[in-house]
Amino acid sequence: MTDDARPDAPETQAQTPTPAPKGSVLSSLSGKTLAGAALAVSVLALGVSAAPYLTGGDFGGRVRSYLIQNPQVLDEVLAARDTMIAADQEKEAVLHAQAVTAAIAANPTLLAPDARDPSFGPADAKVTVVEFFDFRCPGCKAVAHDYRALMAAHPEVRFVFKDWPILDRGSDTNSQYAARAALAAHQQGKYLEIYDALMTERALDRAAIDGILTQHGVDMTSAQAAIASPEMTRHVTDIHTTAATLGLKGTPTFIVNGKASPSIDPGEVAKLIEAAKR
Repeated sequence: MTDDARPDAPETQAQTPTPAPKGSVLSSLSGKTLAGAALAVSVLALGVSAAPYLTGGDFGGRVRSYLIQNPQVLDEVLAARDTMIAADQEKEAVLHAQAVTAAIAANPTLLAPDARDPSFGPADAKVTVVEFFDFRCPGCKAVAHDYRALMAAHPEVRFVFKDWPILDRGSDTNSQYAARAALAAHQQGKYLEIYDALMTERALDRAAIDGILTQHGVDMTSAQAAIASPEMTRHVTDIHTTAATLGLKGTPTFIVNGKASPSIDPGEVAKLIEAAKR
């Protein structure tokens, strides 16, 4: 995020979708396949290391010929590699979520209700879900529709939106502008419709953002004044400070009753909601 009045923000990139979910091609690899892949790697590594001591022909050529005749070996090796990478990413996501959860426990006031944040659902709800997001974040856009469906399915839950613009670079400040525009629309009671439209729009620039506000009946004179106001700058700055203090690494980040979700999948957020209800 860059803006004339912006605070120093951590170098943060938008999160990509979480590692392959259960039931995917990667997660369904059989033990036999993985064992075969591991064996293939071992055999090839042993052969390469022993090659200088072998006689009686072109060892490298024989390996190449074998792989050409048995290309499935390479597929198995690559599949095993991808599975290990996915497992490592999933483990890292879990550890990060645990660290964020611990930071929330140590700083409970950071997620205390803030009247400036768009919030929907009962004020005294037993369960509160907080989303930190950037309107240009691919992961945020990918899950936005299902997340909104999750809101509709849980009217008894309070949902809080933390507009956290982190994808601006250099002279590109469209994430900052989109966040401010949505918050300005919130002041006119039009947040969710603007949220939906901004998440749907693929190419967000100022013209597109202003067009969305106009199409949904937002008073542009009032909106532009709010966008440029010191109060708006303070609000967005406070969100950045909260995210930095909690050690958030990217968007979207979902937090349910003070517990950070390791996944951006709304289905996993739903499980945390059900657990919090119990």
